[in-house]
Amino acid sequence: MKNIIEINNLNKSFGSVKAVRDLSFRVKEGELFAFLGINGAGKSTTINIICGQLKFDSGSVFIDGHDIKKNVDEIKGKIGVVFQNSVLDNALTVYDNLQSRGALYGIYGKAFQNRVAELAKLLDFEDLLKRTLGKLSGGQRRRVDIARALLHKPKILILDEPTTGLDPQTRKILWNVISNLRKEENMTVFLTTHYMEEAADADYVVIIDSGKISAEGTPLELKNDYTGDFITIYGAEESDIKKLGNNYEKIRDAYRVSVENTEKATELILQYPNIFRDYEIIKGKMDDVFLSVTGKNLSGGEER
Repeated sequence: MKNIIEINNLNKSFGSVKAVRDLSFRVKEGELFAFLGINGAGKSTTINIICGQLKFDSGSVFIDGHDIKKNVDEIKGKIGVVFQNSVLDNALTVYDNLQSRGALYGIYGKAFQNRVAELAKLLDFEDLLKRTLGKLSGGQRRRVDIARALLHKPKILILDEPTTGLDPQTRKILWNVISNLRKEENMTVFLTTHYMEEAADADYVVIIDSGKISAEGTPLELKNDYTGDFITIYGAEESDIKKLGNNYEKIRDAYRVSVENTEKATELILQYPNIFRDYEIIKGKMDDVFLSVTGKNLSGGEER
């Protein structure tokens, strides 16, 4: 797979604040790439640079083989962005919002009507086209936000906190649509999120802290490097759990035992078969990875 985004030694400062510091990473075509960090880590700055909305101090940015300093207009046509906050006009109908956006990409007439019909069916808002945007629910607005970003069939879809505050049903609809587009059109998805279960499905993850990369790899690699496994043991006495010699915690009707890795879990099970009559093993979660890497929890707030 070719690299569709290449960032090399990127730097950007706002006065004395170094928002991005010597940042380098690659995004492969067609993959789901998760870009994680607390608010203020430099994620939005990086995204604005990738979109051609912000000039950088030094380094290089290539999008689909094009140098952003030389071909910014062409690059903008390859990217669709769903921002944290909607950029749609509350006073206009859904249809009019999409029509004004389509005009910016030269999508008019029958071509526009066909594309809107296609997206409305895909994202389940066919009955909302004549509704004023300001009267829609948060989940309905989000579907239209994504349709707006997909109008011109971008090669790269940037999702900046796309599901924050959404109900589970709407989140599921959006992720089903995005998953299908990746399969059918080989679309690349560049994701920032506070929902670590979404990051756990990524092909590759970069964790950024204070403008520079703190860790990167596949979710499995990061879990293996930064967290252990956990064994949840049911129907056991605490005195038996203590025999294992590992850290543990009481949870509801069970004990959660920390182990270094799956190999160590297997050794314990073979050594104490009478204790492990009813149990399950799970790997650490991406939340554990993030906390281990940064020492921080993901939280809301303004990001520079």
